[in-house]
Amino acid sequence: MSDGIRPDPDKIYSGRGVKSLTYIKPTITNPNIIVGDFTYFADVDFEKHVTHHYDFIGDKLIIGKFCQIAAGVNFVMNGANHQLNAVSTFPFYIFEGWDQTAPPLSEMPLKGDTVIGNDVWIGQNTTILPGVHINDGAVIGLNSVVASDVPAYTIAAGNPARPIRKRFDDELIDIMLRLRWWDLSIEEINSLIPVLTCSDLDKVKNILRSRLELNGTVQRID
Repeated sequence: MSDGIRPDPDKIYSGRGVKSLTYIKPTITNPNIIVGDFTYFADVDFEKHVTHHYDFIGDKLIIGKFCQIAAGVNFVMNGANHQLNAVSTFPFYIFEGWDQTAPPLSEMPLKGDTVIGNDVWIGQNTTILPGVHINDGAVIGLNSVVASDVPAYTIAAGNPARPIRKRFDDELIDIMLRLRWWDLSIEEINSLIPVLTCSDLDKVKNILRSRLELNGTVQRID
């Protein structure tokens, strides 16, 4: 390691003198929030930014490795949804004195787990709505409201967020999804950093394609 320190996913503050960046995984106390190694939040107390996350619903927030989550990002979970198949959306059952029992979950518009892939960058003050899947390598522009799934290696932004463009051509996206660099060892990732941070995408494509062929995981793409 260049500074003699091995990366530690279980250390909350790991920025080089930057106390506003925290690795999320070691801060989590809720078993229904699952976060991969080295995913960071540009703030503290990540769980306060996961709202309406009630145990009786049982939905999960699942975030992969090496994600970059800016300050002000909020994840709205399924508990925020109100009953839509009746003439009133008011949740009488939540408040004292009203004669309504909680409706069964089958009567609620639940969207399932919220899943964020690996190496996803979510811009400042973005809101992620229940049940959304943001796939590997995607980028979400600041102030977006993400209400539907975002494909891998796609830039999306707006309210509601819409795909703007793919980050790379289909061949390089396929290579990146096969490579899954975030699952490699720390030593392997360190050795790949010059490639992962290179802006010459044709060079990157050739290097990574050769690596995959050497490992026998992909046929050559011409």
